[in-house]
Amino acid sequence: MKIENATLEYLKDLQKNNNRDWFSETKPRYVQAQKNAKEVFAAIHEELQMHDEIEKSKMMRIYRDVRFSNDKTPYKAHFANSYSRLGKELRGGYFLRIRPGESFLAGGFWEPSKEDLLRIRKEIELDASEIRAILADKEYQLYFGGKFESFSELKTAPRGFDKAHKDIDLLRKKGFIASRSFTDAEVLSENFFEEVAKSYKALRPFFDLFSDLLTTNLNGESIL
Repeated sequence: MKIENATLEYLKDLQKNNNRDWFSETKPRYVQAQKNAKEVFAAIHEELQMHDEIEKSKMMRIYRDVRFSNDKTPYKAHFANSYSRLGKELRGGYFLRIRPGESFLAGGFWEPSKEDLLRIRKEIELDASEIRAILADKEYQLYFGGKFESFSELKTAPRGFDKAHKDIDLLRKKGFIASRSFTDAEVLSENFFEEVAKSYKALRPFFDLFSDLLTTNLNGESIL
């Protein structure tokens, strides 16, 4: 199971011709490219189910909501899919985007609720050693560079936390995400599916720890 060259070529052409007339005229190409991406996303879902519990898999629509955006191009020049883990027990989710020159996979906690973020920060404040161990893990370093990405960070410490705390770099984060980028050549390679699968498996210690944190209090007692 692989991303076909025709799929990536279609997305490249869509980047150059992002308008409704061109999209309508080349609709058969879109249908075929979407079918290819959907099949790959479905195969990844099946692979994930072999070592995790996925509650929902969702392929993103190609149509952009331009109502509140300065960018009025009507289509997303990429295919993307999210995989949500099982409800309250297993937190976090996986994500994969196929876009010429900007493909990546990710996993983690994009925008945790205020309550979840506070719980994570309290754990970091108390003892970040287990989280640091995840970042230092050989597999995590191999695939994700030994760091957490975040959609944004505070410039200083969160309210109520020590600005001089030794783990202030973690406390400032508003999200905790692992991300890996792929070149077009890597996306089109025969082992792309395998690389995605191995990357997602490398996230399990991260997910397991954070799921444990978010389902217990600071004393380790279940809150479910």
